[in-house]
Amino acid sequence: MRIVALGAHPDDIEYGCGGTLALLSAAGHEVFLLICTAGEQGHIGEQTANPRTAEQEHSARLLGARDILWLDYPDTSVPVDREIISSVETHLDRIRPEYVFVHHGQDTHQDHRNLSQVAVSATRKQRNVLFYEGPTTHTFTPTVFVDITTTIERKLEALTAHRSQLTQTNIAATSILELARATSMFRGTQARTMYAESFVPLRLFLDFD
Repeated sequence: MRIVALGAHPDDIEYGCGGTLALLSAAGHEVFLLICTAGEQGHIGEQTANPRTAEQEHSARLLGARDILWLDYPDTSVPVDREIISSVETHLDRIRPEYVFVHHGQDTHQDHRNLSQVAVSATRKQRNVLFYEGPTTHTFTPTVFVDITTTIERKLEALTAHRSQLTQTNIAATSILELARATSMFRGTQARTMYAESFVPLRLFLDFD
């Protein structure tokens, strides 16, 4: 199978569905990451160059992704318009994925909300489209769960690759790794397993062949 995960910024995908993607790539499926911005507004430090694209490349290798597709929009300015919808749809038409993962629309970050809205239009020909949660998602009531107990450490390793973002949680003394583990354990409890990632389906086809 081919799978496309859409994210507004580097590290969004890893938090939302990194464990699921690690499971899929380990099973021999082809994983593609489509990222709208380089996350330059989240670059903290004295370096003049933005390290986040290199961090994303490292993380993608850890997840076993086949390729990263960059849309090169300015961070915090992901639009909802015909141009970006057409661009995302063109990539999906070329790859022809069986599954698409993307941000949930109920989110306090405008880039996440906008990309979710873009995906509703751009994935209109896709059979399986699932919304994932991030640390700024709210009003999220999942009905689909993936057991990531065997890949939770790989998920956290992929998040660790985004070194510039580890402490950018706006929660004192709490790293993104702690949030990700806690969220995965909470969703695991709901799904009656140790660790899980959860999703809200836009569409989900069940194949009984």
